[in-house]
Amino acid sequence: MSISMLKMYISFVGMILLFIALGLIWLSRKKLTGWLANVISLLAYFSLVSGAIIILFVVFTGPTR
Repeated sequence: MSISMLKMYISFVGMILLFIALGLIWLSRKKLTGWLANVISLLAYFSLVSGAIIILFVVFTGPTR
């Protein structure tokens, strides 16, 4: 597997984490209450930060051959 393909799959993981964060934040704010909303919100923000770090890594490592 080439480096370019590996970076593509890593960026897909980052995008999926961002979409998961979007859904979990919506769920915790609109549908849940109490401590469960706080736990889901914490998981969502962890997913958001992880996805953003992955996307920034892929973008700033530059093009490959």
